[in-house]
Amino acid sequence: MRRRHHAPPSPLPQRQGIDPVRLRLPVEGAWPTVRAYLADRLPAVPASHFDAMLAAGEIHGEDGPLTPDTPYRPGAWLWFHRELAPETPVPFALDVLYRDERLLVVDKPHFLATTPRGSHVTETALARLRHRLDLPELSPAHRLDRLTAGLALFVVHPAHRGVYQGLFADRLVHKEYQAIAPYRPELALPTTVRSHIVKERGIIAAHELPDVAPNAESRVELLEHTGGLGRYRLLPATGRTHQLRLHMSGLGIPILNDPVYPVVLPERPPDDFSDPLQLLASVLAFTDPVTGGKLRFTSRRTLGAWPPPAAPSPAGGPA
Repeated sequence: MRRRHHAPPSPLPQRQGIDPVRLRLPVEGAWPTVRAYLADRLPAVPASHFDAMLAAGEIHGEDGPLTPDTPYRPGAWLWFHRELAPETPVPFALDVLYRDERLLVVDKPHFLATTPRGSHVTETALARLRHRLDLPELSPAHRLDRLTAGLALFVVHPAHRGVYQGLFADRLVHKEYQAIAPYRPELALPTTVRSHIVKERGIIAAHELPDVAPNAESRVELLEHTGGLGRYRLLPATGRTHQLRLHMSGLGIPILNDPVYPVVLPERPPDDFSDPLQLLASVLAFTDPVTGGKLRFTSRRTLGAWPPPAAPSPAGGPA
């Protein structure tokens, strides 16, 4: 059985809410120096880059900065900050709705990723919150798609991470979404959609497998309709990637401005924040596993494609 090794705490602080890279040197290896190991095992990075970092004391071991001549020590840990590519700022506020010693609930805007992934690293909810609130150990209890706005729950300390993530894994969180999509008068609603969803790594669109036991379930309710559009309440019983978007598309009412379902559209420029996906995580409710108290959170955001309420008539004017 492979033995797990627990890393010591990092000697380097986060930068912009991002942890340093952590590496453990292989137990079996014949490299003369740490520099030789890095140049050999990370060939995509020019060796001159490691030379400059070592000369500047930017690569640390457990006992402090390493030098260009630091000998290779099997099993040793090292840390360094990778160079982050420039990112287009997401020009929308990330609002904190609730905070205590264990939990943080935010109202996320469209286009902001929840956690670092791919080209979205510093422009993520997690990095912003860690940096802004000085909460270096903050972690997400669940994941909200980058294109979806609304409620996201974070855990302040690692000691509580498991119990709150477990709420989502065990389906003990009541989640409600709102969506704007075409209105189809012939569609019988409410309805519950069940299917088997598969999301393959590296492929943007998920797909459904017929004749396979369902692993995803969503209830779809029509709240109101006007002008060919409907405002829907979506109640997912499971949390598969793109589940609501795929189920709505399968009903023939794809969510407005969805760039993936039913057809994958060309990727937008990174500075194009127009036409956000009309999907909002509007409610989170659960029993706190630590205190036993009932918690319910409601998003303050609205979906821009839905007509605003009509202004009241002036006094004495026509009704």
